[in-house]
Amino acid sequence: MGSAITDLLAFIVAISLLVAIHEFGHYIVGRWAGMKVLRFSIGFGSPIWSRRAGPDDTEYCIASIPLGGYVRFLDGREGPVAPEDEGRAFNHRPIRHRIAVLAAGPLFNFLFAILAYWVLFMPGDEGLAPVIGDVEPNSYAGQAGIEFGDRIIRVGEQPTTTWEEALLEIIDTMVATGSVPLLLQDERGGQHRATIEVGDDAARLTEPGVLFEGLGISVGQPRAVIGMLTEEGAAIAAGIREGDRITGVNGQEIRFWGELLGIVRGLPGAEVDIDLMRGGQARQVSLTLGETGSGDARRGLLGVHLDEALTDHYYYSVEYSLAGSLMAGVGKTWETTLFTVRMLGRMVTGDVSFKNISGPLNIAQFAGESAERGMANFIGFLAIISISLGVLNLLPIPVLDGGQIVYQVAEAVKGSPLTERAQILGQQIGILALLLLMSFAFYNDIARLLG
Repeated sequence: MGSAITDLLAFIVAISLLVAIHEFGHYIVGRWAGMKVLRFSIGFGSPIWSRRAGPDDTEYCIASIPLGGYVRFLDGREGPVAPEDEGRAFNHRPIRHRIAVLAAGPLFNFLFAILAYWVLFMPGDEGLAPVIGDVEPNSYAGQAGIEFGDRIIRVGEQPTTTWEEALLEIIDTMVATGSVPLLLQDERGGQHRATIEVGDDAARLTEPGVLFEGLGISVGQPRAVIGMLTEEGAAIAAGIREGDRITGVNGQEIRFWGELLGIVRGLPGAEVDIDLMRGGQARQVSLTLGETGSGDARRGLLGVHLDEALTDHYYYSVEYSLAGSLMAGVGKTWETTLFTVRMLGRMVTGDVSFKNISGPLNIAQFAGESAERGMANFIGFLAIISISLGVLNLLPIPVLDGGQIVYQVAEAVKGSPLTERAQILGQQIGILALLLLMSFAFYNDIARLLG
């Protein structure tokens, strides 16, 4: 129950914020263009809060259905316009102004994503590098000769630093060609090339949660092998040596360095039994862990460090200047936008699975999970959703901003507005397209819930 409430609250916060940003883009550019704003609404349906303010007595409100929003401009097509407001009606403003207002909503979504990534990149970026973990012998990756500990240096000609970069390039290249050429680096620093051949199986591999299992790989972490010992630490006092591989703590199996750190940090000052391998022989030592910090910040210390070469191999760390973090945010937003557009196009052609379309239930779950993992994760989630909203609203569907822009361009070319019949037909087609898209999204949501 608690998780469902968290998901719902995080979803409402995320959608309300991103819709407000989108609609503010329409609003502020409309005001700049001299248009009269009648209403600025977050949500649809009956207002649960409203107030009027400003020289135009604009109504600002929060409505009961938090699944969108809108800005209502004075428009002569919707009713009579007072003579003094004739020049401020949306349909009476120059076409370039109307296009600017329509484009401003998606533009502000992209600007928000840039700002979000800028904030995230300011302290630098660090995490697991794109290193391969376990490889299934008869899988696509196994057949390509990929091995445990191989780091993905390049996908095709694109360098990759993070797992996210690697995965986006793998998916893009795989869908386009059916094969993925990789430049890999092993734990010892040697480089070799491998090509994953998936052929016509690319579309299936793009289904949510299928890629890693389908390729036969997992995310790689360094094994729990001691690289260095801290003087006067618990490990060196107990006789642990450099090169020992930790295999268990208090009977709990340990394979990777991250697992070792997670257990040790949670046992400050505790007596523990350490299982290890040395020269092919199993050993066990008992020791009392050290500790650091106080109160809730107490952490256990074993007094061991990962080999520096493996640290550099398995982890990445990037520092940015203020300007550098901004440029990184711009680049990240641009790359994510292009990837989203390409994937949407490939869904239409059938090269990418429609199962990737998410509805409100799945988005709410992602929102809740990201919020629980901390503010940085939630901001990253907001950036991705904001980009998706920007791209979606630019699609040439009449009920969306992109479709309305097409109308304005058609009017500019034709020299007069489209006929009312043509506009109504376009609206009907647009509504049908959106209903079809929503049906796919809800079907995918329900399918994921049912397993």
